Amino acid sequence: MKASRLSLAALSVSLAMILAFVESQIPAFVAIPGVKIGLTNIVIIYALYKLGWKYAAVISLVRVLLVGILFGNAVSLLYSLAGACVSFLVMVLLKRAKVFSTTAVSVAGGVMHNMAQIGMACIIMETNLLTYYAPFLLLSGTLAGIAIGVISAIMIKRVDIKVK
Repeated sequence: MKASRLSLAALSVSLAMILAFVESQIPAFVAIPGVKIGLTNIVIIYALYKLGWKYAAVISLVRVLLVGILFGNAVSLLYSLAGACVSFLVMVLLKRAKVFSTTAVSVAGGVMHNMAQIGMACIIMETNLLTYYAPFLLLSGTLAGIAIGVISAIMIKRVDIKVK
């Protein structure tokens, strides 16, 4: 890892953690557990498009681990890891296809994040009844994905950081 890329990755992790903290301070605007905006995905999507999938993966994993340790607990860390890993994999594959917009990649990531968390919750709680949340989380993942995708696309276009 070159020093400039390492520095940018460290700054990206820091920014993602700040956005996670900011998001944790925003009161829930719906009464459905697990619904979030996903502000940290702005950083992950930007890194995916500007630094490549390897750097974005490291940034995502480090962010999930640090935020889980600092602001969460073991169970929330499991949910976050499941959501982050599945959504990241889907976003990488869709970006590689080169036919999807940044917003479409973000929407897929948001939806898959929620579906992975439902899957993890079903495993942890040993019940499939939580799948009844799926329609609500599909909708929230889509709406949040659109918002995050639009913001990310603007950042990718306008924020050009030169790294060697």
